Amino acid sequence: MRTSPKHKLSKSAIKAWRISTLIFMLFLFLVPLTLWMYSYFGDGQLSLWLIIAITVLLVVVAALVILFVPEVRWQRWSYQVDKHEVDLQSGIFIITRTLVPIKRVQHVDTRQGPILRSYGLADVTISTAATTHRIPALNEETAEQMRDQISKFARLAKEDV
Repeated sequence: MRTSPKHKLSKSAIKAWRISTLIFMLFLFLVPLTLWMYSYFGDGQLSLWLIIAITVLLVVVAALVILFVPEVRWQRWSYQVDKHEVDLQSGIFIITRTLVPIKRVQHVDTRQGPILRSYGLADVTISTAATTHRIPALNEETAEQMRDQISKFARLAKEDV
């Protein structure tokens, strides 16, 4: 059996993932707020206990996905690039191992949103004819080097064919 890929994502990925999850969870809290407003200003048919139960459930889920999931996600993510393939391993409960042959790579991009940019991180996306694979939350410099390296390996692999 193959050894796991040896490179890890940037430790700053945990903070960036926590911020983006927090923003998502804030939008989810609009659900109980809307229910409360409907109950208060509307016909009052919704039970206050139901609204409180939904809110408590959301708080518990938010605490779990903001505090624990990013750490576990970071621990499980690893990658490795060589001249033949890109090896990706990720997952929290189900570990996924993906090998992308360099010969199949069509193009490679780096991408940054405002949260990643604020932490100096970028994603590398690897496109093949079938799908797109992503290495998330690398340091900007590492992401640029990775993009250039995969592109170079892909050009060399296509010249050998």
